[in-house]
Amino acid sequence: MNDRTMKAVLFDRYGAPEVLYVGRVPRPEPAPGEVLVRVCAFSVNGGETAARAGRVRLLTGRRFPQRIGLDFTGEVAELGAGAAGVAVGDRVWGVLGRTSGFGSAAEYVTVPAGRLGRVPDSLDLVDAAALPVATTAVTALRDKAALRPGERLLVRGAAGGVGNAAVQLGQAYGAEVTALARAANLDFVRALGAHRAVDHRAVRPAELGRFDVVVDTVGTDLRTFRGLLRPAGRMVTIAFDSARPVASLGYIAASAIHGHGRVRFFSGNPVREHFDDLARHVVEGRLRPAVDTVFPLEETAAAHRALEAGGVRGKYVVRVDQSLG
Repeated sequence: MNDRTMKAVLFDRYGAPEVLYVGRVPRPEPAPGEVLVRVCAFSVNGGETAARAGRVRLLTGRRFPQRIGLDFTGEVAELGAGAAGVAVGDRVWGVLGRTSGFGSAAEYVTVPAGRLGRVPDSLDLVDAAALPVATTAVTALRDKAALRPGERLLVRGAAGGVGNAAVQLGQAYGAEVTALARAANLDFVRALGAHRAVDHRAVRPAELGRFDVVVDTVGTDLRTFRGLLRPAGRMVTIAFDSARPVASLGYIAASAIHGHGRVRFFSGNPVREHFDDLARHVVEGRLRPAVDTVFPLEETAAAHRALEAGGVRGKYVVRVDQSLG
């Protein structure tokens, strides 16, 4: 077999998780400033399931086969010319950039050296794969919302990948954290540090009270949850309603002009500084990985199916290389 190829998860048409399969593609070569990473594991994210289903095909287009995978952990295998800050053999984590698209669901991935960070020695690489998206929670709470000790924080989607990190970090930053999750996950989010855990299907939003900061990972009903903000409150969302993308994004944009409490929307685009922050939070005990289930690469479709079924506690992780850990 040609050793310049590798396994990767692909799909040839939009559809249900069953469209995913493991095929072979050319192994990438690191360009100047890039790093070739041998992938240990990656996690499954909502944006990927939406892309695979064709709900954002205006962005993803109609060229096939397409790839999946946004984040990853692994080991540096090769350095491109001029790549600095990491060395061959380093244990690293990263997230592909906005312009790179998907593609970490593979045996190897190339990424600019500045978009990688070193995984703390205390973490197994499989467990660590649950945390790269936690950089989004750090950015949301610290940079976008400027959360302060003593403030009231509402986390919507608190049991998910970004949500569980927001609960942990909100508590560590000194906020009073209310976590919205399914009934079956309430004990889980309490164990993460939530001061109040609420079944989102049993309580109307208006009954929750008022908050200084709302972190939304769901993307629907933004107007309703924006209405829970106190004066000078801040709302951050990392999602939009994929069933009504134009209207959803339009509302987010209009919130900066009409009424109080702008809805700040962003997608994670972390660089080394963010991963250094992430590692520091882990080492200081503020943040720990939450892995629901680990799937082998050949069962990536099952991981997508499980995420779409709802009820995840933390992250579904897919292990690519059994020899790394």
